[in-house]
Amino acid sequence: MDAFLLYSLVFTVLYVSLSIIYFITKPNTSKPNLPPGSTGWPVVGENIDMMVSGPEKYISDRMNKYSSEVFKTSIAGEKVAVFCGAAGNKFLFTNENTLLTTWWPQSVTKPLMLPTNAQNGLKKITIINRTHVQEILKPENLKHYISTMDSMAKEHLAEEWAPFGEVKVYPLSKYYTFALACKLFLNIEGRDEVKRLLDPLLIVTSGMFTLPLNLPGTAYNRAMKAGSMLRCRLVEVIKKRKAMMSSSSGKVGEQGQDVLGRLLSATDEEGQHMNEAQIYNNIIGLIIPSYHSTSSAITFILKYLAELPHIYDQVYTEQMEIAKSKGPNERLCWEDIQKMKYSWNVACEVLRLIPPGQGGFRETVKDFIYAGFIIPKGWKTFWNPYSTHKNPKYFTEPEKFDPSRFEGNGPAPFTFVPFGGGPRMCPGKEYTRLELLVFMHNVVTNFKLEILMPDEKIVYSNGVPIPVNGLPIRFIPH
Repeated sequence: MDAFLLYSLVFTVLYVSLSIIYFITKPNTSKPNLPPGSTGWPVVGENIDMMVSGPEKYISDRMNKYSSEVFKTSIAGEKVAVFCGAAGNKFLFTNENTLLTTWWPQSVTKPLMLPTNAQNGLKKITIINRTHVQEILKPENLKHYISTMDSMAKEHLAEEWAPFGEVKVYPLSKYYTFALACKLFLNIEGRDEVKRLLDPLLIVTSGMFTLPLNLPGTAYNRAMKAGSMLRCRLVEVIKKRKAMMSSSSGKVGEQGQDVLGRLLSATDEEGQHMNEAQIYNNIIGLIIPSYHSTSSAITFILKYLAELPHIYDQVYTEQMEIAKSKGPNERLCWEDIQKMKYSWNVACEVLRLIPPGQGGFRETVKDFIYAGFIIPKGWKTFWNPYSTHKNPKYFTEPEKFDPSRFEGNGPAPFTFVPFGGGPRMCPGKEYTRLELLVFMHNVVTNFKLEILMPDEKIVYSNGVPIPVNGLPIRFIPH
């Protein structure tokens, strides 16, 4: 009898397991015209394939195997249509709020957003970013930040880089870009105060791109705990600033010149101020890309400047002309930035070859047809820079480092997309441009660069490309 029960139990478990696998993996005959592709393993999808091969190879392989226009996959537990090429980028960028709406995986939003409703919160932050934050980050407002950027770059290089001769660029860049964001966004400075926010943020970003298993000991569980700590500390900063501004009879003054002060002063069409949760969501939505992606961009700009002496020399000539026009203690200004045309072309070529951002998601709000395939309502879409940035259809000799690609009118529309495009283009694009150029100026006018590991491998960690050993470089003072 016991043996019979055991065999019955084994048979039942096997039958149920096979049934579940069948229903998960069987073809969806009600949607026969879906894009070609594979959704990978149940639950896990193709997350592991993307992590192992890296996003560039992952996209390229599937474009060659399935379609150069659109293919299906499964990422973060969602069915995803990956759009490719300039036409795919254009379609996604120009159909926001008609066929598509903003979406990010909960594995990313839950550790960062206030825990009331992460996805609704994300949609609210998107709306607010298009009004208040985008207004704040306009070039005419960012002009006032250039001298602070220049001062902090000088100080950071003098204290953290120059005394040591040989440094690992990536970790130092991460600290610098975050410290700069703290100063310009929150008026926070000082190593202890900066690290109070940076330490939990590092844990969050190292875990929010992993499999979202909120179990003790997992990276995602650590990210959730650190996210709670980060929210508490940042909301505390917001409350203190709010109280200070209230005690100043509502006058913005010195307390309102940074992004936080401007957000606290801003009102909507009905004259209502944002609440603390909305302000927090906006601030964290700015901090993540301003330090996470920009630190990667700085790292690879210095890598190419160190590896390509003829490129370095041209950047050095341009920057020294600007430096010689300044007084002994005179800081960079908007007019100086506008003269850095070749330097910006160099930065753009780095962003083309090694884009720090991997793309962006959208969610479909209705069924539609693209390239002859049905994209069902509720599916997620994904645009990426890899289907165009190194595509010989758009860039001749795509592996060659050639800043002249960005002279004149530059690349064709929707082919160079490190900041996205359309109405949802990254609102921090101009901020990033200023930060990169100011840092390049301070590096090349003070140092020559010598690469110490020429064949260092590039890996993808926490959603951005990084050199596996942090990019060791020797800094040689002029």
